[in-house]
Amino acid sequence: MVLRRVAQCALGLSFITVTACAATNASQPPSLKQLDTVIDNALETFHTPGMSVGVIQHGEVLYAKGRGFRNLENRQPVTADTLFRLASTSKAFTAAALAIAIEENGLTWQTRVTDILPEFQMQDPWVTREFTLLDLLTHRSGLASGAGDSMLWPEPSGFTRTDIIHNLRFLTPASSFRSEYAYSNVMYITAGEVIARLYKKPYADVISEKLFTPLNMQCFAGDLSDAALNNVAMSYGHNDQRGIYAIPRNSIEGRELVSAAAGGIVCSATDMLKWLQMWLNKGIAANGAQVLSEAQITTLQRAYTVLSVTDTDEEWDGTLFKSYALGWRLSDVHGNMVISHTGTLSGYQAYVAMVPNKDLAIVILNNGSDYGARGSVMQHILKAFISPADQQDWVQNYVDYQAKREQRYLASNIIPVGTGEVILDPIAYTGRFIDQWFGALTITQSNNSLRIVSEKMPMLTGTLEPFSDHTFVIRWDNQNAASDAFIHFDVNTQRKVTGLSLYPFTNKVTDDHEYRDMYFYAVNSENKSE
Repeated sequence: MVLRRVAQCALGLSFITVTACAATNASQPPSLKQLDTVIDNALETFHTPGMSVGVIQHGEVLYAKGRGFRNLENRQPVTADTLFRLASTSKAFTAAALAIAIEENGLTWQTRVTDILPEFQMQDPWVTREFTLLDLLTHRSGLASGAGDSMLWPEPSGFTRTDIIHNLRFLTPASSFRSEYAYSNVMYITAGEVIARLYKKPYADVISEKLFTPLNMQCFAGDLSDAALNNVAMSYGHNDQRGIYAIPRNSIEGRELVSAAAGGIVCSATDMLKWLQMWLNKGIAANGAQVLSEAQITTLQRAYTVLSVTDTDEEWDGTLFKSYALGWRLSDVHGNMVISHTGTLSGYQAYVAMVPNKDLAIVILNNGSDYGARGSVMQHILKAFISPADQQDWVQNYVDYQAKREQRYLASNIIPVGTGEVILDPIAYTGRFIDQWFGALTITQSNNSLRIVSEKMPMLTGTLEPFSDHTFVIRWDNQNAASDAFIHFDVNTQRKVTGLSLYPFTNKVTDDHEYRDMYFYAVNSENKSE
């Protein structure tokens, strides 16, 4: 796919410098001047404490500002330099680093993963043998969407990257290899380890050396410096009962996340503009360094996997096609190619977009959990440049859109109802149960209740509430970390519990869920104890 680009005045364009071809304030879209008000409205409407936004066109920064608060308790304001988690907008960094690694190591995108990571193994031997470096980034592995995410979230994870790659062999395919789009974080983590293996140094060091340093970005794929921790955004969620509340488990505390290559990089809006300007400048940094070649950019921003176009895409953006490239999504918005990606992590939202034929790039980072905030602000900015006559209230549009989705959800969401009793004495269901890849769950009796603890994922602790027969409902202690789930025990003819399975707490029957590849066998079932 050929992406239309306008000629740039100078490839060595200095960052945050007005040039002869740069837009002047007078030529800015009038609706861009309302951006402060739009952002403030979005923050209030979607219960988001703070947001940092950057807009750059023709090499001139038109907007780089923080609104709201990075820490509500201390009333610390967001600035353009405040650090946020990038969530899945991190994937473009992994893709770019892999492109560099392929070229510098004399490989191709068709190089097999097992040539670099001999331990890599999918469930199907043929797929293992044929899996290429390109396949790691295109979301068409054959696995179900989100397969393996239970090893990553809720943070903190007890799984290492070595564990994650080893456990790929236990994940059951949901479709044929390369046949369907299904979003995969674990494949990007695998790509990160390919990069580390090729350079014989940690993933975070490679990202810093190959991308952050030449672009003069004060961003982090690994541990943060003490100085950087002075301006980080706290993560927040919201519900009607609690209002806005902090999510400490996802906060930026300085340590590297196991999920860095898929969604754990930390950066600011100011530095993300440097990253985006490099792409618009065909791979050239502000200092003139060639970070990516034009050939690499063409490969990274080519369509590989078809994505569905929704009715809302057509109505709002006039979209005719959508596809996934490598760490980027491609779509047409009223006839303009838009290269973008979103990022979602409980407590953080990100959105980056480039419009090459407008020489335009936008970054939005916030510390809330409602996608309406980032979506409404991005729509306002994009439409200001692409269709200036479009004066819609995008905050209200998202309010209406979410209300319709909620109505559909409530109409179809029937809460399961059981007898409230189980067959055996509760003590019979206690013990230690082990799954071959997820590890152990321990169930104990305490104060007439059954408690469950995951040995690998410390945030997964909860209480078992009797549902019916040999089934309980797990009420997780941290409702933001995990949704309620069914836990069903298998019992033999001697009325001994032999194992258990987990399922989503819903009346709907589905095989596509986070527990689908887990089965926990009872350990020492004859030795039950409180």
